[in-house]
Amino acid sequence: MKRLSQLACDKTPFLFYTDFDAMQTHLYTLDELKDADIEFSFENKNYQDHSHSLVKFPQDFHTYKKGFDTIIEKIKSGETYLLNYTCTTPIQTPLSLKEIYACANAPFRLRIKDEFVCFSPERFIKIHNNTIYTYPMKGTIDASIPNAQAKILANAKEMAEHIMVVDLLRNDLSMVAQDVRVSRFRYIDKIQAGEKELLQVSSEIQGTLEGSWQNSLGDILTTLLPAGSISGTPKKRTLEIIKDIESHKRQYFTGVFGYFDGESFDSAVMIRFIENTQDGLVYKSGGGITLESNVHSEYQEMLDKIYLP
Repeated sequence: MKRLSQLACDKTPFLFYTDFDAMQTHLYTLDELKDADIEFSFENKNYQDHSHSLVKFPQDFHTYKKGFDTIIEKIKSGETYLLNYTCTTPIQTPLSLKEIYACANAPFRLRIKDEFVCFSPERFIKIHNNTIYTYPMKGTIDASIPNAQAKILANAKEMAEHIMVVDLLRNDLSMVAQDVRVSRFRYIDKIQAGEKELLQVSSEIQGTLEGSWQNSLGDILTTLLPAGSISGTPKKRTLEIIKDIESHKRQYFTGVFGYFDGESFDSAVMIRFIENTQDGLVYKSGGGITLESNVHSEYQEMLDKIYLP
């Protein structure tokens, strides 16, 4: 992170990405990217229709429920209040990672060689001028359900989960910024999820940084990572539980990637994530679990998030 801050201080554009634990960080200047098999885009709006899909082979419901029930027990014992529970699903598609990247309709996209590709709808932090923004995204519903928007906004479980992650990220932002406030609360984004359209609930939180924030950009990221929206609260203990309960290693899934253009900084959470393993392609997905969560709904949400947008 020290080199990251130095490049930002020197106003040198760069791309970076980090794993979930923020233990492995990769950094490329634009010159270094010329020799790397890496593609990325931020605020991608060049959407195009495509007929590509994938076949998924998810874990069975009872296996999922076993992990879910353990999380509920941890919540009842007061060890965690919100935990983002994720799973790995083998998939099949005739597309290469490069072809998946090219066709994916998502605001934030990243492909790292033949290792993984993500097409994320979720921004992590954005810094413009001296203002830092973060956009927690919690609450998903199939848009085809009658009165879907009213139902997701009125759902007590979804409201509780969203409030928890907003509170977590507001506290996180307060460690690096002043005058932190929630500037937009629980607004709706539409996401095309393969043949389905999903409604996703987001909020906007912002704060004010010192004028020399570029000098400490690495420290800012270190303080905020891992992202609260894909870990949980309280963060420290929840991260320990995640490592014990999840049957896979997240590695770069739910990490963060970002781009500094010489003036401003933007970044995204690496969700909607396909990884190339020795056993074939896998898709990693999940959702937040609270005491009010319904195991059938959470299992379905995990499945709904496996798609090519």
